[in-house]
Amino acid sequence: MSSYRIALNFEDGVTRFIDCKAGEKVLDAAFRAKINLPMDCSDGVCGTCKCRAESGTYDLGTDYIEDALTEDEAAEGLVLTCQMTPSSDCVINVPVSSLVCKTGQETFSTTVAQVTRHNDSAIVLDLDLAPGAPALAFLPGQYVNIDVPGTGRSRSYSFSSAPGDQQISFLIRMIPGGVMSGWLAEAKPGDKLNLTGPFGSFYLREVQRPLLMLAGGTGLAPFLSMLEVLARGGSQQKIHLIYGVTRDIDLVLVDAVEAYTARLANFSFTTVVADEASQHPRKGWVTQYMPEDMLRTAHPDVYLCGPPPMVDAVRQYFDANGVEPNSFYYEKFTPNVPLKESA
Repeated sequence: MSSYRIALNFEDGVTRFIDCKAGEKVLDAAFRAKINLPMDCSDGVCGTCKCRAESGTYDLGTDYIEDALTEDEAAEGLVLTCQMTPSSDCVINVPVSSLVCKTGQETFSTTVAQVTRHNDSAIVLDLDLAPGAPALAFLPGQYVNIDVPGTGRSRSYSFSSAPGDQQISFLIRMIPGGVMSGWLAEAKPGDKLNLTGPFGSFYLREVQRPLLMLAGGTGLAPFLSMLEVLARGGSQQKIHLIYGVTRDIDLVLVDAVEAYTARLANFSFTTVVADEASQHPRKGWVTQYMPEDMLRTAHPDVYLCGPPPMVDAVRQYFDANGVEPNSFYYEKFTPNVPLKESA
């Protein structure tokens, strides 16, 4: 019997994945996974189990009353999980915390496969899952917390690899004196690392319009995950990435980005370096290289991941120039801890 993968995004940032059998209601699949989604009647009468379907196809049937879910609400993507029968993978936003649903974070054991330094600016960390463990489920763009062995601390990093791969990857900025940077300097293949997650509301939504991706420094990581998913899915949408960094040596993994120009029919990218002493052909800020035609005529979905000043600058640029993207998703991060903010 076929089944569908359902991502449940809780309001505290935790994401849990469940398998929903063909013909099975989401509420029943969640209970089977020991996740107590909000409910009272389970008959489509009270509306307590109302959530929002972010993506996917499904059937709501006719066995619910108007007071529980109006036609306008259903048209806007609201669903009753006690009546919702998926016919594809879905993403559902649950308007309560994971703790209310008696679930929470998941922890995964991994081992270091490889640590690769890039320009003394960043590190690519490749991790293997435990033998026989299922592939790690997450939405492209999300992050996990990685425990730093022997410190009692953790650091948050976005996946740069695609969901479902047996080896997972992260692009990590090197910080002199940093907790994770110090550990990675001595790390070797076979070392153990525990991951907790996934987390985050910054992830790739269903692609129905052109995409503008804005990456600042190691904020490139989630876009590598997104681009891989888009390439594997054969996306034909127009996609443009602007990758901005502070110094020349911060411009890493350009070859990985370049490779997607061959795999995605309508993908292009621009690199920008802020340092005035740089020899790079494009100096300045991401906002100076915005594709005006794309923004004005295509009204793309915009995704932005970078440090707070970059996020603020882009938002101010949009406001000052009357730019209204179809949608705008962003995540701010500091070198050590991401500020989990999206809109």
